[in-house]
Amino acid sequence: MEMKIALGSDHGGYELKETIQNWLEAHGYKTEDFGTYNTQSCDYSDYAALVAEAIITGNARFGILVCGTGIGMSIAANKVQGIRAALCHECFSAKMSRAHNDANILCLGQRVTGSGLALEIVETWLKSEFEGGRHQRRVDKVAALEQA
Repeated sequence: MEMKIALGSDHGGYELKETIQNWLEAHGYKTEDFGTYNTQSCDYSDYAALVAEAIITGNARFGILVCGTGIGMSIAANKVQGIRAALCHECFSAKMSRAHNDANILCLGQRVTGSGLALEIVETWLKSEFEGGRHQRRVDKVAALEQA
């Protein structure tokens, strides 16, 4: 089964999203782009919701969201039950977000992370696996907070 990655951005992350999508497809990943499709001003929360829904419904295995800083996207995506969105600025956090937190969405900021580093972060994140074990117990406790 091929891994499908859902992509989304607002106007502040559009160019980096396009760069990431091209890289993903060149490396054999299937993608679905939920927008935005240009640099006209729009609301990050709309695209965070679309990408989160794709993951929750099983339409995509992972998501990548990009806005100016990544902060808005991570806040919005994490409001969706079952989403664990991680804002990463370097590769160690990207690896740990998968290994220890089982993150299913990676958030990036176009205005704070250059495209070369962003692609390294994406590659690290996608190649990292959830370790389970004691980390599963912690992820389960986070999921329980959604029920509170």
